Parts: sequence; structure tokens; C-alpha cells
Amino acid sequence: MYKGLIVRDQKHYLLDTSVILDDPINILRLHDHGENMIYITNIVLAELNNRKEDIRSEAGFRAREFFRFADNELGSAIKAKTLPSMVKEVDKKLIKDDKYYKMVIQFPVSEGEDKDDVLVPLYVVYRPHYRISDTYREPQGLNDAKIGEIALDYKMILVTNDIAFKISSSVEDIPSQTLRHSQVSEPSQINFEHVMRYTDESTLSKEVEFMNFAQLTCIEMAKSESGEAYETGIVKYGLSINGLIDVQDFDLRFGDHFDSSLVRPINLEQKFFYATMTHPQNTVTVVSGSTGSGKTLIALQAGLEMFKDGVIEGIVYTRNTITSNDQQAELGFRKGDEGQKLGYFMYPLYSAVNYTIEQMKEQSFDPHVEFSGDTNSIKQENATTAFMEKYNIEVMDIAHLRGTTISKKFVIIDEAQNMTHASLKLVGTRMGEGTKLAILGDMNQIDHPFLSKRRNALVALLQKAEKDHFVAGIILRHTIRSQTADWFDKNF
Repeated sequence: MYKGLIVRDQKHYLLDTSVILDDPINILRLHDHGENMIYITNIVLAELNNRKEDIRSEAGFRAREFFRFADNELGSAIKAKTLPSMVKEVDKKLIKDDKYYKMVIQFPVSEGEDKDDVLVPLYVVYRPHYRISDTYREPQGLNDAKIGEIALDYKMILVTNDIAFKISSSVEDIPSQTLRHSQVSEPSQINFEHVMRYTDESTLSKEVEFMNFAQLTCIEMAKSESGEAYETGIVKYGLSINGLIDVQDFDLRFGDHFDSSLVRPINLEQKFFYATMTHPQNTVTVVSGSTGSGKTLIALQAGLEMFKDGVIEGIVYTRNTITSNDQQAELGFRKGDEGQKLGYFMYPLYSAVNYTIEQMKEQSFDPHVEFSGDTNSIKQENATTAFMEKYNIEVMDIAHLRGTTISKKFVIIDEAQNMTHASLKLVGTRMGEGTKLAILGDMNQIDHPFLSKRRNALVALLQKAEKDHFVAGIILRHTIRSQTADWFDKNF
């Protein structure tokens, strides 16, 4: 056994390429503050290097991110005697030609944190010739077999997200496990709605154990003369704020005193959504809802109210500008200037704006003053432009957010289910003081070729909202649309 650092119960993990391409942060998780040692082979290093030139996929981004974290002057070639001690004895005859390199992966802390970067040692095992190469005859899988050879020789725990590799490792008696940092196992189970039953109204002023901005339905109960509990018919609604129930009088809020020029929320979910976005203590709201649930429309109304009240100075609408498997749909391939190119992708916003314009026309004594023109006429476009200028509404491509800071705005991110974690982080880190953020999407409609229902920015943020008081989450389950649209949503 090599001499080196000995830690009780220390595990030695050998990583497959798939684990790093899932998320380089997996290295930090496995390291566990120095409790475990992390290794890769020269095969993995070469595969990552080949992947980094792929600028079109999430995997390519992850590969580049890995090398960015490793881009420091702390790495060096090392001798076998300086390796951490293995958990079990290693046959020196099997590894006599191996060479080693100690990389240092530098994980930056979040912006604003007064902490040093986290440094994690990553040991690279270089093997000039793999024995398995002499006997392996399958057209695919040789690289996996080489990685497995290292795991077997060094008696390491193989970590891979490749199911075929995991099966073959089990056959070879190589201990293995999977690790997916950013995959949400059961998106459909995410929930922010809770029902409370109370007999004394004073109960509503006591502390409750819910995440901030959880949507609470409080049902009053009473007991009959026989002692049987029954519902009185009195129902109150509230948001959980810092362990207390902030009772929401929706009848008052969205009744006669509601701004008649705005589109009024029409069901309970929309009312919770509206109240959450405009709540003075809320900064970030994430919502999932099908087409027709009113996500964009209600978000726009909340933004308009906050603009009129002086809470914000404008509204920014952004969404991905790449559609499913359609390279020609990229912004750069569209005809026209930037505004015309973005227009292809901003129809949900324009639809919400035009619907709002019609609402305002009905309430206006002289609708021709500001909102002239009939629907579907060329004047409608002029009205839309005038409306957006008046309320300082701008559309933006997420790629142009890099290097900017958006302050005192209401930012609406639409179609977040088609965003990668990197894209959402790009947007989120551009938010300045006084800015509110609404992330909208439909977890059941993934169009991005490299994402899935369990792995995308929307479901990841929804999952965080279940555990983090900073993010407010809500699911819109009711839709207002045609029977045809509803049938296709449920059956395809």
C-alpha cells in the first residue's frame, strides 16, 4: 500500500465522464469537505477535452466549465508515494506503468459571499497501455472498459450515470453508484398548496411550519352537539410569511377596488399567483402551468400594477430564442434586425399585451385616444408599440444579458422548462437592486433537445422553492382554453 494520508472510512471515487458532464459540482459533493478522495483517468480527461468544443449542447458547456474550474497554477505531476492511501491493498504489478497528476479544481463561491474559493484535489491516473485493449472486441464501450480496469485495479468505487456502464461494472464485481446533481426525480410531486383546518380564528395568528409563500387554504371547523366535527363553510386564504399566516382577502383585493383597466385573475390559483408576485417581501417567483393557465397574462398584470404604484420602473420579458431541434430557429438565422428577430419568439407577451389593451379599451371613455384600431388590423401593432413604450416594457434575448445589470425592473422569464441551469443562472445573476423576477414555464412541455422533464431549469428551481424560503413557487393546474387544446395536452 502506498504511503500517504490515511482517513478513517475515507472512500475513493473514480468518476466516469457522465458524472462530470451532469454537473462539475458533483466533484465537490463527492469530496465532502475532504472526507473522500476523487479520481479520474486520462480517458475521462480526453473525453472532456473533446466535448468542450461542442458549443450547442449542455454537455459541451459542462465540459468547458470543468476546465474553467481547473484553470489554475496549482496542479502538478506527482509520484505514486504521494497519492492518498487506498482503502484496500493494490497489486503493484498491475499499476507499475501508471503515472499521476494532481489537479486542483477551484469552485468559486456565489457572488457576494465573503468566503474563499473551495479547492478540491482531483487525481488523474495516466495509463499508457490498458490490458483490456488487447482482448476487447466490441465496436463500442472500450473507453468504459478502460475506466473499469482502473477501478478494478485500484479497488475504487466507480461513479457513473451511464446505465450500460453500471451494468457491466456489476458483472465485473466493481462497486458502482450513480450521482445526478440536477435531476428532479418526481417533478409531478412538487406542491406548494396546503390545507389547514381550525376551530378558533386566533389559531391563524400563531406560527406555522411552511415555506415562505406557501399557498394556504384555511377551513373553519366546528363541533356538533354530538361532538362530531364539521366544516362551517367559512374559508380563508393566506400566504405563509416568516412562519406566520398573511391572510389574503381576495374578495377585497380583486373586487371593486381592483384597477379596472387591468385583467382580473379569475380563479384561486391566479389570485395566489398575482398576490405572490406583488407581495412586498417576495423577490423571486417560479410557476409551472399549462398553456392557457394565464401565466404570462397574469404576470404582465402584476407588473403593470407594480409599475403604476412605482414599485418598479419597467418590465423586461425574455425567453429562450432556440426551439426544439430547429437550428434555423436560432436568433441569428432569422430575417430582419434584432427587434424583428425577437418578435418571432415574443408572441406570448404580445398576446398578453393585446388582451390587456382590449380590456383597457372597454374601460376607457375615449379608447381611440391611446388604443386605436381594431383587432387584427395594422393599427393594432401601433397600439401595441405605444402600450409597451408607455409602460416601459422591453423584450430581450437572454444571450444579451451577460455583462448587464437590471435594476428596479420586473423581469419575466418565459418557457423556463427549455432553459439550462447555466442559462437561468446567467439571468438570475444579472438582477440588481429592486428587481423582481418571475420564472414561468410548463414542466410537461420540454422542447429542448438536450433537456428532459426531470432535468431542466424550471423543475430544478421549483424543487428549490420547496426547501428555500427565498423562492416562491406555485403550480397552476387549471386552464382556460378549448377542449381540443386540453385533449392534446392530456393525451400526448
